[in-house]
Amino acid sequence: MSRFNVQSVIFWPSHSTNPITLPAPIINQLDELTQWVRQQGQPPFRVRQVIKWIFENRAKSFEEMTDLPKSLRVALAQHYSLFSVRIAKHEVSNDGTEKLLVQLFDGGLVECVLLRDGDRRSICVSSQVGCAMGCVFCASGLDGVMRNLTAGEILEQMLSLQRLLPEDERISHIVMMGMGEPLANVENVVTALHWASAENGLGISPRRITISTVGLPPAIEKLAELDSRYHLAISLHAPNDELRNQLVPVNKKIGIAPLLEAADFYFDVSGRKLTFEYVLLAGINDQPQHAEELSQILYGRTAILNVIPYNPVEGLPFRTPSSETIARFREILESKNIVVKFRQRKGDKINAACGQLRRQKVQQLSSLS
Repeated sequence: MSRFNVQSVIFWPSHSTNPITLPAPIINQLDELTQWVRQQGQPPFRVRQVIKWIFENRAKSFEEMTDLPKSLRVALAQHYSLFSVRIAKHEVSNDGTEKLLVQLFDGGLVECVLLRDGDRRSICVSSQVGCAMGCVFCASGLDGVMRNLTAGEILEQMLSLQRLLPEDERISHIVMMGMGEPLANVENVVTALHWASAENGLGISPRRITISTVGLPPAIEKLAELDSRYHLAISLHAPNDELRNQLVPVNKKIGIAPLLEAADFYFDVSGRKLTFEYVLLAGINDQPQHAEELSQILYGRTAILNVIPYNPVEGLPFRTPSSETIARFREILESKNIVVKFRQRKGDKINAACGQLRRQKVQQLSSLS
């Protein structure tokens, strides 16, 4: 587990200049918990009980951990905090989508989303405060990147979303597609996903976990070395370097060919079918020639193309393509035998596109200062 080597954290509540000192979050100290429990004179199985309360029983306080001795519950509360994040805002869409704006201990804000689709309960989780990739159509990177999230902060988003579900429902899928570039924080992301997929964690099959990336070849190779059990989704957004350089500026240092080579390497190591993400922007990357080019670079790959009609962001000039344009784009791809899915837009009413809710909150706080 990625360590957060402090004995306490300073939490800055919204609209406050007075910090609150909290004990270190236990979620960041799980690898040290066995030693700490031993120091309390308790048997090792107490660690399993604590972890079960955190991940399976959805405990909101140490006091709820009723199969632990009272003395241990008191000691836990004195030495650790159960959570280090606060819910700054909670929005619910009429399609069942729920979005949380999560405030971190240092005042940073990130977003995470719960999506309901039939029996599926998918969550979308952030990996950084902001984003440095600079995708021109995305709200997450409008203010740059502040820092990486710890593994514990990533897990706390998952646990916060889990608590939105009834007791008889559980998270079925995880997508690392929230704010930030997951592979720019690959070690903490992999550590968090270890607990998400562990039997004594959230118990979610690695086959139901996807890491979305703008495509950083060295980091893709590192992910393959660290843990290749997860699906990889490459945010492509353009079929050629000229257009991708405009939409995804970091591509100027990468190029589509090296990106595809790294993706192929991950497929060879993992055996997991690749996904390529393509946000469809009206009049920019949604024309027939773009579909033709896209089919050429993806032909022959064991992959799915996930096309996402643009979810408008306030202050940005991009638009959602017309239904006719979307249908034509799909028709061309399918005629070239590309396996393609068109994602249904969810959460429009609650600004479910990444970074929108955070940006609104930051602007509100700025207007108060």
